[in-house]
Amino acid sequence: MDVHIGTDHAGFELKNRLVKALRAKGHEVTDHGAHQYDALDDYPPFCTDVGQAVVGHPGSLGVVIGGSGNGEQIAANKVRGVRAALVWNEDTARLARQHNDANVISIGARQHTEEELEELIDIFLAEPFSGEDRHQRRIDLVSQYEETGDYVDPAATSAP
Repeated sequence: MDVHIGTDHAGFELKNRLVKALRAKGHEVTDHGAHQYDALDDYPPFCTDVGQAVVGHPGSLGVVIGGSGNGEQIAANKVRGVRAALVWNEDTARLARQHNDANVISIGARQHTEEELEELIDIFLAEPFSGEDRHQRRIDLVSQYEETGDYVDPAATSAP
């Protein structure tokens, strides 16, 4: 699996360990930074870089890391085509992929142990999208809104 990963200072050391761990598991990992510790750096560029890479490489997945993961999820979701999910337990990791076909996981380095975070990422990366019609329909609605700023009601456009 091609994995893109990025963080600011809050997850810097964790990211470096995760890059090694993911590579050891056979993943192709692209590190989008931070590449040096800077307590004053800002997370949005790292997260949007990950998002752009994921959208630019279909089939890849992304990991964004922050203190809580909240802002990182918001930043990554500003990239058109990204579906970033804030994950905090095994169920949210699985459901993000199964139901939402999330392509980026957002995690909080200050919220879990490193072992827990690695497990959440492993679950996310391994879980496939279910492909169920109801889930795809909802993803399509979100994508439609992202593109047009509106929803087209299929019932309004179909012939009686």
